[in-house]
Amino acid sequence: MSSNSTIHVAVASNNNYAVLVAALIKSIIFNHHSPEKIIFYIFNDYISLKNQNRIKSLIDDSHKISIQWIKAGDVLPPGMEFPIDQSAFPFTAFLRLFAPYHVPDDVSKLIYFDADMIMKRDVSDLWKFDLENYTLAAVVDVGKVVSCEWGGIPNYKQLGLSADSKYFNSGLMIINPKLWRENNTPAKVFKAMNDNIKYVNYADQYGLNVVFANNWKEIDPRWNWYASSQHPDPFNIHFLDIKPTFKSYRSDGEFRKDFFKYLDMTPWKGMKLQSDYIRLYRKAIIKIKKKLIQLVS
Repeated sequence: MSSNSTIHVAVASNNNYAVLVAALIKSIIFNHHSPEKIIFYIFNDYISLKNQNRIKSLIDDSHKISIQWIKAGDVLPPGMEFPIDQSAFPFTAFLRLFAPYHVPDDVSKLIYFDADMIMKRDVSDLWKFDLENYTLAAVVDVGKVVSCEWGGIPNYKQLGLSADSKYFNSGLMIINPKLWRENNTPAKVFKAMNDNIKYVNYADQYGLNVVFANNWKEIDPRWNWYASSQHPDPFNIHFLDIKPTFKSYRSDGEFRKDFFKYLDMTPWKGMKLQSDYIRLYRKAIIKIKKKLIQLVS
C-alpha cells in the first residue's frame, strides 16, 4: 500500500474518551469522499474490549479504512518517564508524542487529532496541506501568543521568547514523522517540561510550544475551530471545554448537535448525557494519582 495513497491519522484515548473517538472516526469516514485509504492509529490507554469492538464496527464494511491499535504500555521507551505536572490532564495525552514512531518509515506525513473533535470536511483536504520543511503545523490557540496571561508560556521571558510569539494548540497537528524522529522530539518535550515544571500549565502542549517556538507552520483556524466560539462553516470542531456528552456543556449549541449527529451513527446512539460529578471526579482522580507519584518518587 503506497503511503502517497493512504492518509495516516493518529488519536490517543483512554476508556472515558472512547465515545468521543467513535464520533470523531465516524465524522472523518462520513465526510471522506476522495479515493485515498485511511489508517487510524489508536493509542489505546486501557480502552475496554467492549468499546474497542464498538469502534471497530465503524469500519467493518469499508475496504478503504483500517485501524491499528497500539497499547499505551508499548509506547514509552525504557528509561523514559512522563513529567509530573500539576494539571488534570491524563498521561494519555502524552501518547501522541510517540505516534510518529508507529507509522511505516516511508510515511512523510501524519495527522494527529485530539479525541474531542469532529470533522466536517474531507480529511483529504487537510492531508494536502504542504508542510514544506517544517516538522510541525498547527492552529493558533485561543490565547494566540506565548504571553497570554491565562495560557501561553508563563516563563516566556526567561526562555528568551518575545511576547508576540505565536502559541499553538496541540489538539490538531500535522507532523513530518521522519523529522520528528530524527530530532528525538518526545525527549526534548519532556526535558522542556521537567526543566520548567512549575510553569507547565497545559501538559505537553507547554513542552511542544517551547521546543517548536517560532518554528512551526500555521494552519487555517477552521481546521481546529474551538466550540466555544460560533462559526458558520468550521472544518473541524474542537470541544476544548466541557465535552458535549455532559449535561453541563456550555459551548455552542449547534456544535453539540453536530457531535450527536455523528455519535448517533455509532453504537453509542441514544447515549444519555452524563452528570458533571463524573467529570469532576475523573479530574480529581488524575490529580491525586500525580500527587501520589510525586510522593513516592
